[in-house]
Amino acid sequence: MTIIQTGSIAMLSFVIGDYAAEVFNLGPFSSSYYAAATVLFLTAINLRGIYPSSRLQKSLMGGILLGLLVIVFTGLFSQGNNELVQEPANGSGVVLGHAMIFVLLTYGGWTEAAYLSAEVGKSRIDIVKVLFYSIAIITAVYMLINFSLLKGLGLPGMSGSEAVAADLVSKILGQEYVKLISLIIAIAALSTVNAVMITGARTNYALGQDFSQFRFLSKWNSTAPANAFLFQGGIALLLILIGSFTRNGFITMVEYTAPVFWFFLLLVGLSLIILRRKEPKTKRPFIVPLYPYIPIVFCATAVFMLHSSLVYTGIGALIGVLILLAGIPFLFFHKQKPIKTEEVNEIL
Repeated sequence: MTIIQTGSIAMLSFVIGDYAAEVFNLGPFSSSYYAAATVLFLTAINLRGIYPSSRLQKSLMGGILLGLLVIVFTGLFSQGNNELVQEPANGSGVVLGHAMIFVLLTYGGWTEAAYLSAEVGKSRIDIVKVLFYSIAIITAVYMLINFSLLKGLGLPGMSGSEAVAADLVSKILGQEYVKLISLIIAIAALSTVNAVMITGARTNYALGQDFSQFRFLSKWNSTAPANAFLFQGGIALLLILIGSFTRNGFITMVEYTAPVFWFFLLLVGLSLIILRRKEPKTKRPFIVPLYPYIPIVFCATAVFMLHSSLVYTGIGALIGVLILLAGIPFLFFHKQKPIKTEEVNEIL
């Protein structure tokens, strides 16, 4: 509620702001203005219910496809860049750890479908297929996009860019096309922010049902969990304000979310191993392939990324960790609400 989902909303809103500023610059804090407007606009849409927001999501998918196609074809059919191949930098461990924070960030979001499984009426098998297909498609698209960008700009051109797609189009097609591609990329990012908002508010709603201190979040009006959306939007706006006074709002939000994100993924992996040992006879609808090797590799990767996100980042990571620690007192005052038999049957 305070870090991963809202931090992602703020981070992606800064992406929209960076590209929107290429179309129409509003001054020194142009990116922040657009980021805040994004949060306000999408919160208002989602307050009207899942159907208006889902219709918006479907219409924005066209922007995603168009943006990806433009970038891929522009990069692939360019003459290439003679700076594409570089010597490895000194301190390759540091470079790898820092780079992977941003690389693996790209794969985030493929799990969002699971948060909506109850509302869309999918069975567990369908959701598993969706998750597997999603990560396969995202990986293929990510590799294709990066190959296109590397071919068109080279590694130095990519690393020095604040809006890499716009710079690629400017170099290959000309400056007159920059505003068009920037607008398309902003629209594509808008759909991602909308998806995170939809799932984030519903996890906040569930939090309100379990924690009496946040019971106000569990109020569902006729169309949506309104309090959860408003509270989520307020936190995201506060994070945008914080990011506005750092060297780069997007990078600050990546640093803010990364340590907590990888810490909780590590806990997920450890929980799987612990529960398999504590409850070996429990019937499990989905069996992890190649157990325990995959969970062990997963946990080792999470430890490496957690270390990287703490050591190779700035003040954003410190703020995220402090806010995480501030949540500990809530656990001491939390009383677990007993689950009634009829509630269990309803869940099943």
